[in-house]
Amino acid sequence: MNELSTKLKKIKMLLTDVDGVLTDTGVYYSVSGEELKRFSLRDGMGVERLRELVKVKVGIVSGEKSLLVRKRAEKLDIEEIHLGAKNKIKVLKNICKERGLEYNQIAYIGDDVNDLEIIDAVGVSACPADAMKNVKEKVDIVLENIGGNGAFREFAEIIIEEKLKNKEED
Repeated sequence: MNELSTKLKKIKMLLTDVDGVLTDTGVYYSVSGEELKRFSLRDGMGVERLRELVKVKVGIVSGEKSLLVRKRAEKLDIEEIHLGAKNKIKVLKNICKERGLEYNQIAYIGDDVNDLEIIDAVGVSACPADAMKNVKEKVDIVLENIGGNGAFREFAEIIIEEKLKNKEED
């Protein structure tokens, strides 16, 4: 078993950024403010498959405060939602404390400079194919899919596959 496989086997929670991971970084504004964000339904299925197949919980950690993101999280039954998180490492610390988890039991997917500190701290990290260059250089896995177009699902399936494979070996 290689080092990445060993790390993936320990994962109990996958945390995700929103803009650039669950969305394509685009947002539609009107005179009344933020109106629309595009989410991939495949990513939503990834949340469900993680929960059902390998008992991995999902959480959202985003620097943005968005009612649209809260609604999407509620639809996916994501309980761990941290919006307006300017200090993501502090959020990680609190999640671990509240849930009795170690940093190496957390996976994270992000795409931009505000994700670098948490990427360095967690057990396994990934980014979409269109993430910023300095993020791509730091993560364990650069995914083939771009943000908002299945990147989260791709990472979820990597975790699921590895955990199921390891379950068969036990």
